[in-house]
Amino acid sequence: MSVIDSLNEASNKALDQSEEYLQKSHDFYKLKIFQQLSISVSMIFKAVAIGGLFLIGLVFLSISLAFYIGALLNSYTLGFVIVGLLFSICALLMFLFRSYIDTKVIQKLSKTFFK
Repeated sequence: MSVIDSLNEASNKALDQSEEYLQKSHDFYKLKIFQQLSISVSMIFKAVAIGGLFLIGLVFLSISLAFYIGALLNSYTLGFVIVGLLFSICALLMFLFRSYIDTKVIQKLSKTFFK
């Protein structure tokens, strides 16, 4: 009967170790998900905060540039049209290079996410 008892003891030990492994794996993945979620939320918050401030600055710079060009040309309307055309050209360039921009963003995010 000692062989059967040894097998029973070995199987109980293996079962205990597998349960411990599963519990530690579960804890590890919970921590990993929390880490990735924290990094993602932090990155989104920073992007919104920095992007918002940048957008406000860009609006003021655009208005200033439009008034400056308008003063140079003695037509504020023409100054605003020129600044509008500059932004339209920038938007067109971004549209044309959107796949390149997508690739760079995915590469950058994948480095951060899978670190």
